[in-house]
Amino acid sequence: MIVLKVTAEAQSLVWNGDDLVDPVGGRRWGPDGVEQHASVVHGSPFDRCVASPSGRYSVVYAERGTEALLLDGDRLVRELSRSYDHAEDFDYAVALGTLRGGREVLVHCPEEYNVLEIEDAESGERLTVGERRPRDVFHSRLEMSPDGTHLLSAGWLWHPHGIAEVFDVARALTDPAVLDDRGVLPSEPGVDDEVVSACWLDGDRVAVATGELALDDEGFSVLGPGQLGVWSLSAGQWTHRSRVDFSVGTLIARGDTVVSLHGHPRLVDVTTGAVVAEWPTVEVSRRDGSYGATHIPTPVAALHPDGTRLAVAQPESIAIITLPEREDSRLPAPG
Repeated sequence: MIVLKVTAEAQSLVWNGDDLVDPVGGRRWGPDGVEQHASVVHGSPFDRCVASPSGRYSVVYAERGTEALLLDGDRLVRELSRSYDHAEDFDYAVALGTLRGGREVLVHCPEEYNVLEIEDAESGERLTVGERRPRDVFHSRLEMSPDGTHLLSAGWLWHPHGIAEVFDVARALTDPAVLDDRGVLPSEPGVDDEVVSACWLDGDRVAVATGELALDDEGFSVLGPGQLGVWSLSAGQWTHRSRVDFSVGTLIARGDTVVSLHGHPRLVDVTTGAVVAEWPTVEVSRRDGSYGATHIPTPVAALHPDGTRLAVAQPESIAIITLPEREDSRLPAPG
């Protein structure tokens, strides 16, 4: 593990090649570990960042606020905002992605917390124009699938109760009311307990983690409490469902494993729920779900695109963890 010294704790981390960048704090660290300051700093009220798959666009935002900026490199493309309604209670809903044709898009809820919109990233042209039938759901922790065909929302309902929904993007572009339905994940039988985190593993599979309660084993088609499950869009079922004996927290996908951030980082096999590796000396916040206590922020971490390194913000440093070699990286190249 490599430890980079910082002048202040990083509020956001993204990889740019082999450089680490904190777009909110306006700093960069090269392979030599030397901290460099950028010409543009996006400070208060912003405290988080999400980047597009291409690396061209990014959004800096206030995780529990209403303001955000869409950037093309250091250039301001436009200001963004969301509804004030319960904004202090749940994470800002925003994602960047690439549609199958190569168009880069922004997904957010610019007017109402329960109305998802898809826009062209550069021009701001709204691509979801039409009659809407919004449900009373708080969208949050948005993520486009790697192939740009589906959208994940790990938000919540007013119980409060965390949920996961997956929407067909191609259908939504012709009928935006698709984003107001329950999506393609089944509601019955589906998930029996509260969803605390979810992420895309690839274009077909989504990993979903539920809260730690007693296992309710009523059949393989149900994801029960305290479990990590893998839903396949093509198979239309839970292909894996494992009990985990720890709080999963925030998930970052890495092939057939996920990085679990709660207390400290763990690398977890999604097919078995087993911990492949863990780093107890690297502390991260104990955050579950997209809503709730404002004093427990989402951990700041970034997985390198090649899956070999995980950067984790610490109060006085950045820990760069070398992850175990992936099984798929040892397979012979096709052909």
